[in-house]
Amino acid sequence: MKPTQTKPSIVFCHGLWADGSCFTKLIVPLQAEGYECIAAQYGLNTTAEDVALTKATIGRVSGPVILVGHSYGGSVITGAGTDDRVAGLVYICALAPDADETSQTQQANFPTTDVFSHIEVVDGRIWLRPEGTKYFCGDLSEQEQKLVWATQGVPKPDLFNAKAGGTAWKSKPSWYIVGKNDHTVHPDLERFFAKRMGAKVTEVASSHVPMLSHPDVVIDVIRSAAKAVQEAKAAA
Repeated sequence: MKPTQTKPSIVFCHGLWADGSCFTKLIVPLQAEGYECIAAQYGLNTTAEDVALTKATIGRVSGPVILVGHSYGGSVITGAGTDDRVAGLVYICALAPDADETSQTQQANFPTTDVFSHIEVVDGRIWLRPEGTKYFCGDLSEQEQKLVWATQGVPKPDLFNAKAGGTAWKSKPSWYIVGKNDHTVHPDLERFFAKRMGAKVTEVASSHVPMLSHPDVVIDVIRSAAKAVQEAKAAA
């Protein structure tokens, strides 16, 4: 028989040019603290498929669940987070669309050209060029930047125009981490999302990948979300 899970489980959702390995610096210490963790390894083919795979991944761990989404992964948790098993949402430099919004419509109002000047569409996929890591994750060591490039997930262009299929932040408690030095999603867009959803906000002097450059800050936010979920469950 599976032991009773007293802490919420954590399901991680990655962004573009990434996979679940981008959360390694979070998963290892959280597992050591007794959290059940899993990363949704979706294919960046369509948002509907990525949301469906995330919901399937939720089924592999005990409830309640906290969804953690980075970048485009914020769109994924916004759609998948309507699942009844989800108790909280953590956004990391992430998109958080409303029902009628897409990644493209959101970012058009707060454009950042730094990263998007260093991508190319080849064979039906959007590839990050090697020099683009300076803008994507420039506060990492050169070695880590090369690793980010070497392990990039490669999205289809249609992801930028897809809707999430749900707006979980309207009904679930949310936490938001703003990367003040982000050159991929504009920090002011991140602040707009956080304010609109009424999230508890943490700002960090980070590039687009604080889970790699400032993992302790991100872990503290996840711990806060987990504590709030536990307290809410105990009070219910």
